[in-house]
Amino acid sequence: MQRKVTKAIFPVAGLGTRFLPATKSVPKEIMTLVDRPLIQYAIDEARAAGIEEFIFVTSRGKSALEDYFDDSPMLEAELREKGKHDLLDELARTDMESGKIAYVRQRKALGLGHAVWCARRMIHDEPFAVILPDDVIAAETPCLKQMVDAYAETGGNMVAAMEVSPDRTSAYGILDVEEGEGPALRVRGMVEKPPAGTAPSNLAVIGRYILAPQVMKHLEEIESGAGGEIQLTDAIAREIGSNPGVYGFRFQGQRYDCGSKAGFLQATVAFGLSRPDLRDELRGFLQDLAAIEYETG
Repeated sequence: MQRKVTKAIFPVAGLGTRFLPATKSVPKEIMTLVDRPLIQYAIDEARAAGIEEFIFVTSRGKSALEDYFDDSPMLEAELREKGKHDLLDELARTDMESGKIAYVRQRKALGLGHAVWCARRMIHDEPFAVILPDDVIAAETPCLKQMVDAYAETGGNMVAAMEVSPDRTSAYGILDVEEGEGPALRVRGMVEKPPAGTAPSNLAVIGRYILAPQVMKHLEEIESGAGGEIQLTDAIAREIGSNPGVYGFRFQGQRYDCGSKAGFLQATVAFGLSRPDLRDELRGFLQDLAAIEYETG
């Protein structure tokens, strides 16, 4: 029986430069997708997977992110006084108990692997999850829950994976997997951001991981890789060939890259259309907009 995964690391130290000037004062992770910040989607997914301890790797300028998880007694009192109990209930669903959240600083931007390594003292000898809030996944069963269920059978290390077009492989960590049925495939190789035409497949790693504690030791030892950064995929690759090894998990769901402006807009439309209270008005607007675009050619 595998040890239960109860800890998750959220690397949120990035500057969000692709969203300037908005991120000059607002951390990217609390930019709102419809009416919830990106980090809330990640937290909700982690909770659904049984995560109990939430570790945020932050940097300078992230105080608004930390404040988001604090109580808001004045706001709650005003909502209560005005009888807005539905909004009070919504706030309650975002509450985090004292002691459930920890913060670690990444002083230098040395890559995702380094950000994960910064949380090593809170992991000890336990398996742990890593969730990148930029990757928002719409799924009937939350992606990390799908992975936790599969991990109970496989153990080892597991990375979420999806197919991308061949011309996009150089933007991702790419897996070389053994043939097989089912969503979890044994990995026999992986490479970070391979040059065009050299990728072993079009199966790309996206921002969900379940990792063995040994990965932290590998991060301690490896040197900088692609882009001069410490790559998490390089550390995971060292577990390939071990027992039980590394698995790529082909999740069910739609992933949106909310680290890009286009991806954020796509997610906003998709999540808006999924909301009964917004669907009709938004669909009507999009149909009208499409008609105008067609007429103006």
